[in-house]
Amino acid sequence: MTADTMGERPLPTTDQRRLALLADCGSCFGLCCVALPFAASSDFAVDKDAGQPCRNLQDDFRCAIHARLRPSGFAGCTVYDCFGAGQKVSQVTFEGHSWRERPETARRMYAVFPVMRQLHELLWYLAEALTLEAAGEIRPALAEAFDRTEQLTRQSAESLEQLDVAAHRAEVNMLLLRTSELVRAGLGGTGRRGADLVGARLRGANLRGADLRGAYLIGADLRGADLRRADLIGADLRGADLSGADLSTAVFLTQFQVNSAGGDGATRLPAALTRPTHWADAPTAARRRPTGRRRR
Repeated sequence: MTADTMGERPLPTTDQRRLALLADCGSCFGLCCVALPFAASSDFAVDKDAGQPCRNLQDDFRCAIHARLRPSGFAGCTVYDCFGAGQKVSQVTFEGHSWRERPETARRMYAVFPVMRQLHELLWYLAEALTLEAAGEIRPALAEAFDRTEQLTRQSAESLEQLDVAAHRAEVNMLLLRTSELVRAGLGGTGRRGADLVGARLRGANLRGADLRGAYLIGADLRGADLRRADLIGADLRGADLSGADLSTAVFLTQFQVNSAGGDGATRLPAALTRPTHWADAPTAARRRPTGRRRR
């Protein structure tokens, strides 16, 4: 794809935008392992307060049990995705100086990290929107929003800590809503925004072009479902079974959501996302196949 333009000034290509939004743990100071709290549950083996380093975090900021997180009771760590916010805070905002090297910066660094993650998540959505042919009429506005959001991520730590992220998110969301409408136009998809579909039996369902923004699909049976061009922004897919489902052109789906679900080799994902390695750890789900013909 050629570079988009805003006026006469070239913007980064789609690939360049997205590469900057992929987590690079080797360039981060283990911020998700320190700044964020977690409670003992099926996702985490122990309780940990915000600002307290995880017991598995080593001096070099690497995880001591990275290769065996799930069997060690830390499945939640394999699901989380910071959209590249960790390295931005570590290497740009704090110029490569860690919270261990400069303890006096720790509190602010931990406060800035979740703000940066929200901004990077918005950048991910905007970068995706810029790839969609249907968004043509609002592409200049999307490019401007991406540029403006990127500028916000490069503010000082003090400015980031005080940033009204909710207000900026609301502004960007108007563009994302319009993008969704354009992508789903003419498909007659169902409107299930924010719907309670916990444990829903949606095997083989025709959800093409559906509005599933913010829907609760926890534990839902979506085997063989057609989710092409469905809007999945903010949908909770924890424990959902996506075996054989077609999400190849679903919009605003993130790696975080995919990681939290289950799937198999027949699950079709958007090109920008990767098949979670832990899906191979669920042989029962992998054996199941949808019955009947998939509705088009």
